[in-house]
Amino acid sequence: MRKNKVGIVGFGRFGKLLCNILQKEFAVYILRRKSRRRKIGKAEIYTDPNKFYQKAETIFFAVPIGKFENVIISHKKYIKEHHTLIDVLSVKVHPKKVFLKHFSGKKTKIILTHPLFGPDSVKTQGLKNLPIVMYPLGENANKSFSFWKNFFQQKGLNVFIMPPEKHDKLAANSQGITHFIGRMLEEFKLKPTPIDTIGAKKLQDIMQQTCNDTWELFRDLQIYNPYTRQMRRKLGRAYEKIFAKLLPERVKKGKILYGIQGGKGSFNEQAINFYIKQNNIKNAQIVYLYTTKAVLNALENGHIDFGLFAVHNSVGGIVWESARSLAEHKVEIVEEFAIPIRHFLMIRKEKDKKDIKTIIAHPQVLKQCRKTLSRKYPNLKKISGKDRLIDTAAAAEALSQGNLPSNYAVLGPKQLSEIYNLKIIDTDLQDDKDNLTYFFLTQIKRS
Repeated sequence: MRKNKVGIVGFGRFGKLLCNILQKEFAVYILRRKSRRRKIGKAEIYTDPNKFYQKAETIFFAVPIGKFENVIISHKKYIKEHHTLIDVLSVKVHPKKVFLKHFSGKKTKIILTHPLFGPDSVKTQGLKNLPIVMYPLGENANKSFSFWKNFFQQKGLNVFIMPPEKHDKLAANSQGITHFIGRMLEEFKLKPTPIDTIGAKKLQDIMQQTCNDTWELFRDLQIYNPYTRQMRRKLGRAYEKIFAKLLPERVKKGKILYGIQGGKGSFNEQAINFYIKQNNIKNAQIVYLYTTKAVLNALENGHIDFGLFAVHNSVGGIVWESARSLAEHKVEIVEEFAIPIRHFLMIRKEKDKKDIKTIIAHPQVLKQCRKTLSRKYPNLKKISGKDRLIDTAAAAEALSQGNLPSNYAVLGPKQLSEIYNLKIIDTDLQDDKDNLTYFFLTQIKRS
């Protein structure tokens, strides 16, 4: 078989580099969808796949990983048994599966390769000592494999003969992690500074080198390598472990700080006091943070030791504020427990029941009392506050201080009336007398 007629399918950055390498010693043909040019250097350009495959004997596929199978499917009818097919994809299990799926039982010669370099590397140092992984797919490819192995070695490349599975496993923890960290640094918006160390400059180099490649290549590297998901999870666990090690064992010497979703007098305060009493904790200190988001942020920033927030109610269902915040944070659930919940309606002491126009409470509280409120107070507006005022205790404090309209009523725990000097006008407005709310006690995972 003559191996002096080489075709290239795909003419991106690597396809152009491949053309420059090959056209010095081979007749090179390039397949493009559209082109006004007939030649690039010595290479001839074809837009007709049939004529292209009639000319070329060895075909290099330098196409995006995610489009590779579609290219093979559309070109399959032109490929004959005398052809040698070589992919240059950065993953190897995927092209192996594609080739076996579409050419099983045929004598077509197939070689899997991964040149572990690109235009930037070659421009900087040439081909000498750059690595390339190769593997013949079946005995039919042995002669072609020997030829191309020798060719690459003559060019100064270090040839590694490696099965696809081993390649992808190693690549996930080499090329895969490098590209992933490079993209993370880009997302982080890493910028050079006047005092950069050699290490910092190397990070800049990693970011620039990896981000020179397309997002499509990065995405395909991560998706089509079966081992990269495991790599990313391992990297995430390593980050969490190191992050946790930098947090103090205790934020405040001699104290255990419990950050809670509510304010003073809230159900969250009732819940943490229940937990403290049940576990006979002597050195507890409560930090009032009002929202689940604030609790989880305080945990991650090392401002509290434990975080407490409501997650579910037997009548109202999921506490969506907590569910959405949990989706943005990684914490360890230390304990789950429930306490009974009763709801009281309270107003400013100088006001009468008939003056009230609006009931304000946490969305979950309104859910727990929906039927009762509809029956007893059908004409009153029911709302939840924004930001800190989403917490009923914060709303009660605001009402007592004149920071909410005086015709508002607050719906929440009984003790709010005592703490904020409010008047109770109705009791036990929960729809179910067996009204339980469940809470998570959380901390940053340390191992």
